[in-house]
Amino acid sequence: MLWLFRFFSLWPLAVLHAVGGGLGWLVWALSPSYRAQFRAHVTQAGLPFEVARPAIAEAGRFVAELPKLWLRPSAQSCLSNVQLEGRSHAEQAFATGRGVIFFGAHCGSFELGPQALAEVYGPITAIYRPARKAWLAELERLARNRQNLTVVPASLSGIRLMHKTLKANRAVAMLTDQVPPEGLGVWAPFFGRPAYTMTLAARLALQSGASLLPVSCERLPRGRGYLLKIWPAVAGLEVAEKADVLPVVTIINQAIEAIVLSQPGQYLWGYARYKTPRKEPR
Repeated sequence: MLWLFRFFSLWPLAVLHAVGGGLGWLVWALSPSYRAQFRAHVTQAGLPFEVARPAIAEAGRFVAELPKLWLRPSAQSCLSNVQLEGRSHAEQAFATGRGVIFFGAHCGSFELGPQALAEVYGPITAIYRPARKAWLAELERLARNRQNLTVVPASLSGIRLMHKTLKANRAVAMLTDQVPPEGLGVWAPFFGRPAYTMTLAARLALQSGASLLPVSCERLPRGRGYLLKIWPAVAGLEVAEKADVLPVVTIINQAIEAIVLSQPGQYLWGYARYKTPRKEPR
C-alpha cells in the first residue's frame, strides 16, 4: 500500500481533490447506512441537508489528500498554500506562560492543521489513536512525526509528555470530537444530544492553566489550498473546579459546534459521534 500512497503523493492537489470528490459521492451511493447516519447527524444539528451536502464530496477529498500530506518531504514547508488567520489569539495565549491546547474537530483538513501549527508555533506535541491495521499504524507514525511535531499515542506516557510540554509553555494538539475508550470520557451535550466526549483537554487545562484554543483548517475550492483559523480562547475555565470536568467538556463541545456550523460543508457527518465507547483490552 505504501507504493500507492507514494504514487498519489506526486499528484497536484487540485487533481487529488477532484478525484476525491468523486470518491466521496461513490461511497455515498454504495452505503445506505452511511447515508442514514449522515442525514441523522445533520438533522440533529438543526441544519437543512442542502447546507451539509458539500460534505459528501469533502469526505472523499480528505482521503485523497492524505498521501500528499503524509508523504510531504520533511524539508518542504506546508505553509506555501496555507492562509493563517487569528495569530493574535495564539500570541495572547502563549503570553500567559502556561502553554496552549490547540483543539479541533473532524472538519476540513484536520491532518494538515497540526503540521501547519508546528511550523509556526512548534515544537508541538499531538496525541492520536493509532490505526488498528499494523501497516497503517506504522505509516501514520512515520508520516505524522515531523520537525517540531511529535505525535504520541493516547497512553499514560503520552499524557505525561503533554503535561511536560504545557509546563514549558509550549503547545499540544488534539481532536476533541473523537469518541474515547470507556473510562476516558463523559457524556456531554453535542448539538443537543449526549455524546461520549474525551476529558483529556479539559483535565489538561484545569491542571496546568493552559489556554484552550479552537482551530479549524478549511479546504479551499479547486485545490487552492487551505485556511487555517485560530479561534479565540474558550472562556469560563477560571470558575471551573478541577474535580468537575463536565462543565469544561461542555464548553469545548460548544466550541466544536461553532466550528462545524461555520463550515458544515466540510464536517465528517458520517462519523459515529454518538456511539457507545468501546472497552479497552486489558
